[in-house]
Amino acid sequence: MAAGALVGMPTETVYGLAADATNPAAVARISAAKGRPAFNPLIAHVPNITAARREAIFDPRAEKLAEHFWPGPLTLVLPVRADGSVCELARAGLTSIALRAPAHAVAQDLLRAFGKPLAAPSANISGRLSPTSAENVAADLGDALSLILDAGPCSVGVESTIVALAPDQPPRLLRPGGVAREDIEALIGPLATAGGAIEAPGMLSSHYAPRARLRLNAEAPRNGEAFLAFGPEAPHGVLNLSVKGDLLEAAANLYAFLRQIDSEGADMIAVSPIPHTGLGEAINDRLTRAAAPRSV
Repeated sequence: MAAGALVGMPTETVYGLAADATNPAAVARISAAKGRPAFNPLIAHVPNITAARREAIFDPRAEKLAEHFWPGPLTLVLPVRADGSVCELARAGLTSIALRAPAHAVAQDLLRAFGKPLAAPSANISGRLSPTSAENVAADLGDALSLILDAGPCSVGVESTIVALAPDQPPRLLRPGGVAREDIEALIGPLATAGGAIEAPGMLSSHYAPRARLRLNAEAPRNGEAFLAFGPEAPHGVLNLSVKGDLLEAAANLYAFLRQIDSEGADMIAVSPIPHTGLGEAINDRLTRAAAPRSV
């Protein structure tokens, strides 16, 4: 990685396409491999809050969130330090920086061994389903990588929650994810709704999409549709995100099940209603973006 190589890195959320966040050439390789727009900033991964403080300015709200949720599936968008090491290309030229300390043991070992922040967006073609296994990474990007660290399936299964904390502004939820809104608000108060500007990954209207089209909040499939179910009332013989109605289980299964249906050649996937509470907010966000109109 010191030479700018790309590595498939497991985290508790999804597998990342990791490269040296301080090296513009390495960051450019990430964008080239993913077909990712350069205006979309990357998350810089660090092992702990000490390393994060070298890259960003932490206010008391950021300190509280990092101390409570790190390492874990929460990304903080903070004012960048003038003497930080993460390159401008990784930040998409913004005066803020997105930082996360992942909880996965392999990611932690890699970060500590490398000794510098790693830019690590999801290891997939831009806009497509995020990978939750090493096999997914190999299928999408295998030829572009020097190494894939296989640590089995991801335990959370959806990307990190992203919260922006700017001086003299209320905290804003840029992307729901692996930490529930309610848990964050219990610590720092209400989260405002994000504006239209691209400030963090996952904010494009069409994103996280399988090849098949999606029809959401479907009680039953129509003729010719595959069905992705949720809960104990669903018919037998179909893929069910969680027969028990468990949102944690549903989040962990979401991308893998969408990939499985996609691989079977469905043109349309009907998806059962998912509650909007807890991790359901993140699941519904991903499904809504997956179902959005797509550019050609």
